[in-house]
Amino acid sequence: FPDLRVYPVAADFTAPFALPAEVAGMPKVGFFPGSTLGNFEPHEAEAFLHQVALDDRRDIVVSRLSHGEQKQLELAVALATRPVLLLLDEPLAGLGIAENERMIGILRALKGTIAMLLIEHDMEAVYSLADRISVLVNGRLIASGNADDIRSNPEVRLAYLGEEAA
Repeated sequence: FPDLRVYPVAADFTAPFALPAEVAGMPKVGFFPGSTLGNFEPHEAEAFLHQVALDDRRDIVVSRLSHGEQKQLELAVALATRPVLLLLDEPLAGLGIAENERMIGILRALKGTIAMLLIEHDMEAVYSLADRISVLVNGRLIASGNADDIRSNPEVRLAYLGEEAA
């Protein structure tokens, strides 16, 4: 979508390589023709953009968005499908401090409205977002629990913080 403006990307996913320049007045748009999955009214695209704090960037060409804003747009696209479970694979990777804080705020606002499975290496973000955390090392589960359980787990501290258990 690099040459498209933010609003059409958020508003119409039925033909990702041939999106209309404007979607105003279209009866329904969605991801899968003939399916109700992801279908929504065009004005709802504005709501998806607002949910991810991009409503003021609706007329920007996608390639001109920052990396963090592109990730926010990806999240809007995912939300437009109205998923039951949102799978997030390192949503904070490559973000600067301000973008990181913005994305954490967006995810925190979504908390409780949709189930999320978050794969993330920024442990402070994980601690602030997750109700339950499972830690894997080389594909092996080494700990599971709440933020306090994980913070105090000696195996986690050694694996991720390089600290010996005191």
